[in-house]
Amino acid sequence: MKAKKIVLMFVMMLTALSASAQYDPGKWAIQIKFGYGASFLSNLDKLPMSTSSADSEPIGSSTIGMDVEYQVSKLLGVSFGLGRIGGGGGWEDYTENSVKYKDSQIELEYLCFPFTANFYIYKGLALKTGVQVGYLIGADFSQHHVTNYQNRDLTTKHTLDLEDDCKKLDIAIPIGVSYETKGHFVWDLRFNYGVTKINDGTFLGTKDLKNNNVMLTFGYKFDL
Repeated sequence: MKAKKIVLMFVMMLTALSASAQYDPGKWAIQIKFGYGASFLSNLDKLPMSTSSADSEPIGSSTIGMDVEYQVSKLLGVSFGLGRIGGGGGWEDYTENSVKYKDSQIELEYLCFPFTANFYIYKGLALKTGVQVGYLIGADFSQHHVTNYQNRDLTTKHTLDLEDDCKKLDIAIPIGVSYETKGHFVWDLRFNYGVTKINDGTFLGTKDLKNNNVMLTFGYKFDL
C-alpha cells in the first residue's frame, strides 16, 4: 500500500506542476558532469579472510561522465549517458588475534551507461528514474594490519585484486532529482539502487552483495 500511495502522489504532483515546465519538445542537449558521493554494499557484515564480523560502512566514491538528452515534450525528457563511477563498501575497524584491522574496504570501478526518464515538474526542476548498466573495469580489496612490535605499532597494507571474484555486469535503478539554473548549470542528486549481486560466489562468498551509492554531481548543459 505504501508503494501505491507514493506512486499516486508522484503522478498527482506531476499533473499539478506540468504547466510550469519550460522545455521545447524535439530538442537535443549534452551535459558534461562530475561529482562525488558515498557507496556501500548490502549484506556486507562478515569480512573475507576472517572469522570476525564487523559493521559495514560507506566509502567515498566519485563519478565523471556525460549525458545526451532528447526532449520528448515540455514535461518529459529522456537521456542516455556514458561515464565512470566508483562503488564498493567497507567495514569498521576490528581486532582479531591481537591484530588490529583498519580501513578494510572493497573498491569497485565501473564504466556505466545510465538511461533515464526526466520529468520536468517546475522550470529547471526534474525528477529522474530509469536503469543503469555498469561494466566492471576494476575491483580491489585493501586492509591495514596493525601489530605491536617492540612496544610500537607496525602497520602493513594488504591488497588483493578482486576482478575475477566479481561479476562483470552490474544493474542499478537510479532515482534522483536535478535542478538546472538559468545559466545551464545542473545540480543532480541521485541514488543508484543495485538490483544484481556483484559477487560470483568464490572469495566474496555466496551472499547477495549489491552495490549502492548516492552521488551529487555538478555539470554544464548545452543545446545541440
